[in-house]
Amino acid sequence: MRINGTSAPLAGVAQWPLPSDAADPDTIPEAALRTEDAAAPDMQDTSYAVTLDEPEKDTSDASEPALTGTVLRPAGDDTITEGARHPIIPPVFRDRVTFEAAVRKLVGRWLHITGYHAVRAPWYAVKMTGYAALGAAKLAGRQVRWWWLLEQEPLRQAAASRGDADLWLKLHREAARVRTGRGLAVLGEVVSIGAGGVLAAGSPWTVAGAIAVSVPLLARYGRPAGKNIAGQAVIPSRYRVITHDVVLRAYYAAGLGHPDKPQQQVQFAAPGLSADGDGSKVTVDLPYGKGFNDVIKAKDALASGLDVAISQVFVTRDATSHRRHTLWVANRDPLAVPVGRTPLLRCKPTDIWEPAPVGLDERGRAVTVPLLWNSTMVGAQPRQGKTFFARLLALYAALDPYVRLSVFDASGKPDWRKFALVAHQFSSGLVMTRDGDPVEILIEALRELKADVQDRYQRLSDLPTDVCPEGKLTREIARDPKYGMPVRGVFLDEFQEYYDTPDAEANKEIASLLLFLVKTAPAAGVFMVDATQKPSGIGAGQVATSFNSFRDNHQTRFSLRTGSWQVSDLVLGAGAYGEGLDSSLLLPSYKGVGILRGASDDTPTVRSHLADAEDAEKILLAARDLRERAGTLSGHAAGDRTARQVRDVLADAYAMFLPGESFLPWQELAARLADQLPASYGDLTAEAVSAQVRSFGVPSVNGKRDGQVLKGAKCDAITDALRARTP
Repeated sequence: MRINGTSAPLAGVAQWPLPSDAADPDTIPEAALRTEDAAAPDMQDTSYAVTLDEPEKDTSDASEPALTGTVLRPAGDDTITEGARHPIIPPVFRDRVTFEAAVRKLVGRWLHITGYHAVRAPWYAVKMTGYAALGAAKLAGRQVRWWWLLEQEPLRQAAASRGDADLWLKLHREAARVRTGRGLAVLGEVVSIGAGGVLAAGSPWTVAGAIAVSVPLLARYGRPAGKNIAGQAVIPSRYRVITHDVVLRAYYAAGLGHPDKPQQQVQFAAPGLSADGDGSKVTVDLPYGKGFNDVIKAKDALASGLDVAISQVFVTRDATSHRRHTLWVANRDPLAVPVGRTPLLRCKPTDIWEPAPVGLDERGRAVTVPLLWNSTMVGAQPRQGKTFFARLLALYAALDPYVRLSVFDASGKPDWRKFALVAHQFSSGLVMTRDGDPVEILIEALRELKADVQDRYQRLSDLPTDVCPEGKLTREIARDPKYGMPVRGVFLDEFQEYYDTPDAEANKEIASLLLFLVKTAPAAGVFMVDATQKPSGIGAGQVATSFNSFRDNHQTRFSLRTGSWQVSDLVLGAGAYGEGLDSSLLLPSYKGVGILRGASDDTPTVRSHLADAEDAEKILLAARDLRERAGTLSGHAAGDRTARQVRDVLADAYAMFLPGESFLPWQELAARLADQLPASYGDLTAEAVSAQVRSFGVPSVNGKRDGQVLKGAKCDAITDALRARTP
């Protein structure tokens, strides 16, 4: 191996060429297989294509017996030892969405240019005619000056001024002779043009051809300096030219190295600075002792040194070294360029087993989010596009007719109302509606989801291996109605509101159910998408703990603009700020722009597609039609408004007391209600029964039961409550 032209051995890596006397190329003496730690044969090979340290002195004992060993080569593609490979097929041709976007952009550009010039074509004709007349006059004047030998005039004048008659006469005779010859040539030109015009007059095509050729040439000749016949349909972008010297200046100005100190120079990895999309890319090696965290802290200074806006500077880690990273500088602010409307407007069926297209990254590459097997959290300040992004994911899921949707919007905004067309379970706001109490509807739905998830795990484990090879949900099982296990999507907007309702017991149950689902449901084919504008400071005690656990258990995170880096870290997950991810740096004008973390190995800044209310309604109408044809429309969308039978909870509670009983603990009261009235109370907890009974003014008091002091209700208190409400 060589670095900077110097050979150096690599520790732990066989040196080539092998000894000539080795019969087996994979069998070599120990002297060629020096290792740092012979006791760690399973250690991962992290060698580099170039040596990273100075050559070590050979301290081996020549008298030691030579041992043989086998060279272990990495299996498959190893980017560390072999180097990264450029794709054979350019990325724009491998991704259908990206290719279509590039084609639309190119075609749209040329259509605009064609239309722009077509509208102005009459004016261009007038300008060309005028410039052609000027060109003809300029050309005639030049011919006259050439014929009259005007360039000799200064010489004759100088001879006359000196009184040199002989020289003047000589120049005069020479001028007369030349003028005679050139005059004949000019006369020939005029006669030829006239004769050609007379001959061509009988052929319109010849005249048109002559005009088509001569007018543009004369117009170009007669065009004044700085004037163009045609205007510019597209104004070229102006951007800062990035060179190696500019990059070095920026890094040294930011304190990330020093050009004159030994071992403190900033270097570039091959292939150096190159164009990459709408910007420039270079892989940078920092001096020893500097790392990626230093670059993140100096990002402002880097942008200043590059003389660009901070929104044009992007740095990403390199897996081979902590002091190596990739710098990408955009030619213009990429986040200020909208990406247009969602491709879901085609209203074609989607497949939840494939990731959802959500927008483009800073380099114009398509970005997708896998929904299945994941839970996704969206966070942002108000009016930054949080709901639009969550709804975009919901629209993708809605276009798959085999996905059963549960949509709950605590804010009650109009953004989600049309999902009632396709949702199996749906509620909006926190105020009582004709469909019932939204909080109760949510609790009912979460209980049903929990029971479904638990049942799925049991049934999947019982299926034969030829149907369910790995004990996991498959596409065939999910789409076969006989199994009753469709993929389910749960969408909650402003989910923090469900942790802070006026009913403390309901808050606890919601918190417990949501935590169970976010931890357990995705693996059973029940994914979640949850949006919030307040990712912390919700609830108290157990509710607050459950809220934080729920927030932290999302695998995929999307953060639009936030108020501070601390809030950004809560949305994107712990450690995001240390990786250079800070959504508080996004500008207020960036609507629908956010940082996506956890969806892939990359962490792009995404410009999301737009789907406004009108677009959403169009897509949802198409989604409903797909479900009707597939026979998968169910629940709320199918008109199922049947809810639990409304019962008199006070009268039912009173009926649970046996003769002579004056006190019942809440746990025992709930058990008796569930046993005797399972249709109405079978899935209610003791806390839920307590909350409903106490809402009528029945106090929760201490009482003895089997020698223990427990919380419960007295029969007399329930009797008084019944009498109090009787008119």
